[in-house]
Amino acid sequence: MDIILDTMWNGFRKLHFIFEDRRALIVIPKNRREDGKWLYKTEYFGAFPSFELEMLAKGYCVAHVQNRTRWSCKEDIEMRPRFCEFLHKEFGLSKTCMPVGMSCGGMQAVYFAARYPEYVAALYLDAPVMNLLSCPGGIGDGEDYVYYEEFTKQTGLSMSQLINYRQHPIDMAPALVAANIPIMLISGDCDREVPFHENGQYLYDYYREHGGTIELIIKEGGDHHPHGLEDTAPLHAFAERYY
Repeated sequence: MDIILDTMWNGFRKLHFIFEDRRALIVIPKNRREDGKWLYKTEYFGAFPSFELEMLAKGYCVAHVQNRTRWSCKEDIEMRPRFCEFLHKEFGLSKTCMPVGMSCGGMQAVYFAARYPEYVAALYLDAPVMNLLSCPGGIGDGEDYVYYEEFTKQTGLSMSQLINYRQHPIDMAPALVAANIPIMLISGDCDREVPFHENGQYLYDYYREHGGTIELIIKEGGDHHPHGLEDTAPLHAFAERYY
């Protein structure tokens, strides 16, 4: 493996490299944990990084690899376990990670965990896209925006196909519960892009009804942005408890 760029990010060393013709990176803490635990930022690396920065300070690594599309595809899902194995071999990281999935990144984290639960210890989902009819479809209480055109172009799924689709992120809930994957779920109650009651609410309800471990924090008056929490203590406590 060749490091193509060695830089700093918020006071931490960031190494850039190529993984399977994709741009990838790893951020290394000053006092790295011996167990090699790490956070997998599935999308939007660098966005709303408060939690990642706190965990870096506690010795966790943070990694990211470029996706073909933020709307998830079979190729991206199948790449993720190989990325985990690569980081384990090249950097000594744990084979299991804690994905950090914000918005579309939440959708990606859910698909990954449902398909390859042996690589996922726990999930942090922040305003995750769980219902493709809601977002990007714009059906329901969400805003009618331009994401659907991008989604259709990148996935090839039409609205007619989406209506009969049975592989929405929320359809992965049974697999997540069966694999005993704990979830921290955060959302704003005024999210207009990914309305909670059309997305995360269904995941929360399914977990509660079927004995899954899930913690929910609703931000009163919160819209889709900003992601994260002003006080990241609950996130850190969740990570320490389940990873």
